[in-house]
Amino acid sequence: MQFLWAGLGLICVAIAIIGIVLPLLPTVPFLLLAAFFFARSSSRLHNWLITHRTFGPMILDWQTSGSIRPGAKKAATISVIAVFGLSVLFSVPPHFLIIQALTLGGVMIFIWTRPNG
Repeated sequence: MQFLWAGLGLICVAIAIIGIVLPLLPTVPFLLLAAFFFARSSSRLHNWLITHRTFGPMILDWQTSGSIRPGAKKAATISVIAVFGLSVLFSVPPHFLIIQALTLGGVMIFIWTRPNG
C-alpha cells in the first residue's frame, strides 16, 4: 500500500510542476495532495516536500491554519485574469466564457476569503 501512496504522491508532484508552466492547471492543490500521500507512505518524501524552499511554506501554511500567502493570492489572480483574457482574445464561444467566468470567479472567491499566511 505504501508504494501506491508514494506513487500517487509522485504523480501529484509531477502534475504540480507542470502546473507551474500551464496557467490553468493548479499547482498548490496537487502539492497538498502529494503531502497527504507522502505522509502515508514515506517520511523521507514528506519531509522533503514540507521543507522544500519554495513549496514547503505554502503547504505548512495550509496545514496549520488554512491560510494562503498574499503573494500567492496575487499570483493566482494574475493567472486567472491572463487565462480569461486569452479566452476572450481567442474568441472562445460565449457559453464557454460564462462557464469559465463562473468557475474562475468561484476559485477567486475561495482564495481571497482564506486568511493570509
